[in-house]
Amino acid sequence: PEPSEKVVAAVYRFRDQTGQYKPSERVASWSTAVTQGATSILIKSMEESGWFVPIERESISNLLNERQIIQSIRQQHSGSEGTGPLPPLLFAGVMLEGGIIGYDTNVITGGAGLRYLATGGSNMFRKDQVTIYLRAVSTQSGRILKTVHTTKSVISQQLEGGAFRYIDTNRL
Repeated sequence: PEPSEKVVAAVYRFRDQTGQYKPSERVASWSTAVTQGATSILIKSMEESGWFVPIERESISNLLNERQIIQSIRQQHSGSEGTGPLPPLLFAGVMLEGGIIGYDTNVITGGAGLRYLATGGSNMFRKDQVTIYLRAVSTQSGRILKTVHTTKSVISQQLEGGAFRYIDTNRL
């Protein structure tokens, strides 16, 4: 159902708390295993739910700097249009905290393949699991209102096929 009133909520940072890097058999990789844009994904989900009014807090220092510039310009040009104090920022009734707390790779792996006379194919798969923790905190009391902990699976599949032929050095 639609909410009777949307909840104003702030997300300061929803981040990767695993510290894991992408696995690689061939080279060292400094790429992280999970997204570093989880805050943006959470805010987009909040908007789409229809239950929340997300407010900017991840880049609050940039927002405050910009408001200070606006206020300074308004004071310098007090006779021009749009002068006066800025309206106050919205305050959040709820803060959403947490992050990606687990990324387990190769929970299940498997595959099959067949080659006959240098022609064939193979199929490999693996299952990874991502664990997320989220809590809603009241800004009035600091009380944790609700916690959610969930694990989801990511299944990857690789299909290969090929054929090769040995040739004589005198024949192309």
